[in-house]
Amino acid sequence: MNIFDKGFAPAEASLRYLDGDYVVLKPGSFVRCAITGKPIPLDELFYWSVDRQEPYADAEAAHTAFERFGRGS
Repeated sequence: MNIFDKGFAPAEASLRYLDGDYVVLKPGSFVRCAITGKPIPLDELFYWSVDRQEPYADAEAAHTAFERFGRGS
């Protein structure tokens, strides 16, 4: 099934974030940015925190998280 099939409904994925990679725990087509709440398609996910296990929509959101919380949890 792909996004062009009738009846396709995007679902939120659950991921485990690793250094430079991630593992899909629950299949889906997107995750939500921890700062903005914006949905991020998995093929556009480039920023996340391994320490806090959260994704970010872009470099600005990742920087905002770093300013708020620092590097660690």
